[in-house]
Amino acid sequence: NLMDKSKKSGRKWPRRAGLALAGLLMLALLLAAYNIIVDPFGVFGDRVLNWWSYNETNNPPAAKLTYLAMHEGEYNSYIFGGGDAAAFPTEELNALFGADFYNMSAPGADMERTADLCRYVLDKYGAKNIVLCVTPGMAAEGGEGGFMPCKADGVSAAEYWCRYLFAPPRCATEKLTALRRDTYLQKPTDTIDPATGANGSLTAPGGISDIDGYLKAHPSFASYSGTSYNLPRIAKAAGAVAAVRDMCAEKGARLTVIASPQYSAYMDCFPREQLEAFYTALGAAGEYWDFSLSSLSADARYFTSGACPRRDVCRMMLARISGGGDIYIPSDFGIRVARGDPWPGGRVIEPEPHTTRVPVLLYHDIADGDADGEMNGPWFRRHMTALQEAGYTAVSFEEMRDYVLYGTELPEKPVAITFDDGYASNYNIAYPILKELGMKATIFVIGVSAGKDTYKDTGEAMIPHFTMEQAAEMDASGLISIQSHGYDLHQVEGRDPEPIRRGLTRREGETEEAYIEFIRSDAEHMKELLSQAGTAPEVLALPYGFTDELGEAVLAEEGIYSTLTTEMKTNELVKGLPQCLFDMGRFGWTSPVTADEMFGYIQNQ
Repeated sequence: NLMDKSKKSGRKWPRRAGLALAGLLMLALLLAAYNIIVDPFGVFGDRVLNWWSYNETNNPPAAKLTYLAMHEGEYNSYIFGGGDAAAFPTEELNALFGADFYNMSAPGADMERTADLCRYVLDKYGAKNIVLCVTPGMAAEGGEGGFMPCKADGVSAAEYWCRYLFAPPRCATEKLTALRRDTYLQKPTDTIDPATGANGSLTAPGGISDIDGYLKAHPSFASYSGTSYNLPRIAKAAGAVAAVRDMCAEKGARLTVIASPQYSAYMDCFPREQLEAFYTALGAAGEYWDFSLSSLSADARYFTSGACPRRDVCRMMLARISGGGDIYIPSDFGIRVARGDPWPGGRVIEPEPHTTRVPVLLYHDIADGDADGEMNGPWFRRHMTALQEAGYTAVSFEEMRDYVLYGTELPEKPVAITFDDGYASNYNIAYPILKELGMKATIFVIGVSAGKDTYKDTGEAMIPHFTMEQAAEMDASGLISIQSHGYDLHQVEGRDPEPIRRGLTRREGETEEAYIEFIRSDAEHMKELLSQAGTAPEVLALPYGFTDELGEAVLAEEGIYSTLTTEMKTNELVKGLPQCLFDMGRFGWTSPVTADEMFGYIQNQ
């Protein structure tokens, strides 16, 4: 009996082993199917989710190569580099080189890996132009920084596909989770525009004016203090650049090498002699454009990290290379270095002023007569006269925009005068005073209240508002700009149905899609209204000062280049960074203040 049992048990083991093996095979097939369907690394074509922004953000080289294979023939030029190259706008690259660029940047890549990626693209697709962006970090230790392996490694096809077929299931699960939480605004998981390969997802436009606030919001800039890095791979990095140069010569591609702008505190982390050795080796490999250090390098607001300039700085680089352009470019920004020349980063850089402070004053209704306790004509005249006597010049938002975009200088002591709501007294009382003194101002009108003295269609009396004919007259004077306070963003508790919309904020329970649709609709109504005054909404005073990042981003798409809050602060405008025109502060008072009190606010905050 024991022998019979042993024989039966022996026959069961192969069966059990076979079942276990079949089970393991089934699990492997299920894992492979899961990874193919979800495609967390963007290597299988992502034909189900089709979320290429995620793929290229989280796995740039492999996902971008897959995308190129699916769009073969659409591009004839490429830009390579790490995070410093990610923000280059392809539309400007295309205009400069007369080409169709794709951004192949891969943050975290060292120079050798970048050269491998360039070789793969050149061999497979050829190129009309190659732009190669280089930073000292590409010669540092650990330069690969988690760079995802791709076909350019030269690994076998079996090894390559097995990496992705049998990747841990958490990778696909993370993509599904991110998709469930995806929003219209950019998240860290989807920052790439797949059609261009560049950083291009929608972001909130503000948050850059206050340098202290910017540094607090980006603590990585403070981490450079007391930190030290080394560059042990200088020769390898320079050799990789030389290899790219040889590849381009062989394939007939025009090569442009750019030493990208670097934040000065980040550069201080490297020994000076190593930096000089790095850029000397770069110059020995051939000519390049040096933007590494300039007067911009000391201001963190021009960077998203120590080695990554903002998109607007990338535009400056392309404008300098083209020898033209009408945007702001610092005089010490960018120099073409001939082969064998020393690094120009060693030159003494004279700081160039690139900021100015502008207080914005806020008024509402201007009362008739000279009653105490309310802002009236005499009080308003005293304010305006005091400003002129103190040397202030009233400027428009168009002038502030020109300062930021083009570097057009502002008066020595600029100030902006604004009115909210569009009251009739702005036309009857304030406008004649401003015209007499030759002072500019901007009036932000509530669309649904224009020309009315009753609230919407309720018949309830309210302070009269000027008509659009009067708005057109003021706008035609060249002194007054008529702008937007929202068409129906200024809802009032007790007068509007609940839940009311509080400025630009979302209503409770409102979906993102419904909110975006409302903002776009409100903007279109405002465009139609202001066209009657011969103008268009480009600046928005946020009702109640309440804002929303998504709302401001959508408004920027609708042509708004500046927004204003009710926060009591003086604004710092930064040349070259239009984000500083958003969420601007204003000084407003609910009751009259003396001229001295007014100056106490605008000169000390």
